[in-house]
Amino acid sequence: MRILFFGDIVGKPGRLVLRKRLPSLREEHQADLVIANGENASGGIGLSGDTMRELFGAGIDILTSGNHIWKHKEMYNLLNNEPRIIRPANYPHGAPGNGLVIHELPDGRKIAVMNLLGRTFMDDIDCPFSKADTLLATIPKDVTVRIIDFHAEATSEKKALSFYVDGKVSAVIGTHTHVQTADAMILQKGTGYITDAGMCGVEESCLGMDPKVIIDRFMTGLPQRFKIAKGTAHINGLFMDVNEETGLCDDIRLIRE
Repeated sequence: MRILFFGDIVGKPGRLVLRKRLPSLREEHQADLVIANGENASGGIGLSGDTMRELFGAGIDILTSGNHIWKHKEMYNLLNNEPRIIRPANYPHGAPGNGLVIHELPDGRKIAVMNLLGRTFMDDIDCPFSKADTLLATIPKDVTVRIIDFHAEATSEKKALSFYVDGKVSAVIGTHTHVQTADAMILQKGTGYITDAGMCGVEESCLGMDPKVIIDRFMTGLPQRFKIAKGTAHINGLFMDVNEETGLCDDIRLIRE
């Protein structure tokens, strides 16, 4: 199965550049499925219903998310009713939505996509390692292609989870830090890995935001109103080719343009 994954979409610039390039990228890579992290797609923080529908209309099949998914209250209901968007699975019981989707392609093939949130320097929520075990135990054995979006801050936590599930999932893809890392690899037991897929947005920025606002925040220590950076937007993501018999990753390559 050939899969495209795009890092955090940041605001309107990220949405527009991805919408423009996605048809040709999908054709170039002969992709069966497109996954993207959409938690920052509306104004740079959060995801609205209108933006969600825009992204699905642009050709994205599955949207993953992270800690900012709760910003717009309308998402609470959408998470319960729209199976193509998932939130981190390790929020406590009772949180809206699900952290796992088993998506069926038009030809009947299936893929499991999971979303987990890190705990280091982030929210104090349930353990992502034990939650990964729980999720994997619920996936039918015939669904061999299994992708985890691990939305986490610390490189060490992302690496540790990838080794923990090596050979049990097709790939662990890090998101959240918005800077694409140069460590795309296939681990010893066959799981694809990257510490961070990067972002779709204005790269000459502070994680997609206006640098002046972020500089002021660092220098004064005072809260600032975030503002989307202006400039040329770029795409960060990766392409994966997964062996459907074994569920393991045969190829993983960066996309950066």
